[in-house]
Amino acid sequence: MPRVAAIPVSTVIGIDVGGSRKGFHAVAVTGGAYAGQLATPDVQELGHWCRSVIGAQQIAIDAPCRWSGNGRARPCERELMQQGIFCFASPSRAVAVSHPRNYYGWMLQGEALYQGLETSHPLLAGLPAAGLPASGPACFETFPHAIAWHLRGGNAEARQKRLQRRALLEQAGIDTAALTSIDWIDAALCALTAHHLASGRPCRAYGEPASGLIVVPQGPPSLA
Repeated sequence: MPRVAAIPVSTVIGIDVGGSRKGFHAVAVTGGAYAGQLATPDVQELGHWCRSVIGAQQIAIDAPCRWSGNGRARPCERELMQQGIFCFASPSRAVAVSHPRNYYGWMLQGEALYQGLETSHPLLAGLPAAGLPASGPACFETFPHAIAWHLRGGNAEARQKRLQRRALLEQAGIDTAALTSIDWIDAALCALTAHHLASGRPCRAYGEPASGLIVVPQGPPSLA
C-alpha cells in the first residue's frame, strides 16, 4: 500500500479587527489546539507576534481585504447575501476616510493590517486544489457569521452568536477557557477557518481576487 505523506503540523491565526480604541484580537491554533492570544491596538506589534513569536502560515482576518470599486457591495458580499447570509457592504476607500464619525475606522484598521502583513503573508489569490493544503504563508479575508452559517448547516443566529460560535470551537476541540469575549471567540473561529485551509479540508471562496475573496470552511468543524 502506498504511503500517504502526513500534513505537517502548522500554526494558524485568526484575527478580529476593531477600531483604533478596541484594536485587534488574535488567537493562534497549532496542530488543532489553542496556542495563544494577543490583544493590541498596534499593527506592528501584531505583525511581529504573527511572524516571530508564533510563526503562522495562514492568517484569517475578519475585515475587508479590498474596498468597493464602484460604491456598491463587492461580488463576494453579493454572493453571500444571495445565499441568505447577511453581511455589510464595503464602501469605497474615499467614503470610509471621509465619514464624519469614523464609522468605517475598523475597516481602515484592517487595511493597515493587510498592508503590514503583505511582505510575509501576501493576500491569498485562490483556494488550493481539492484535498490539498494551502502552500506557503498567506493571509485572507473571512467572516465569522458566514463561518458559523456554513458549519451549522445554514442555522446561524446573530442573537445566539456567542453560544453557537463557542459550541463550534468546542466541537472542534479548541479550548475556549481563555476566550472570554465575543472578540476572542470570533478570532478563534477565524483561526478554525485558517486551519481548514492549511490542512486541506474543504473550503469555499466567495467572490473573485480582484475585488477580494471571502473564505469559509465547509463540512464539520472537527480538527481531528
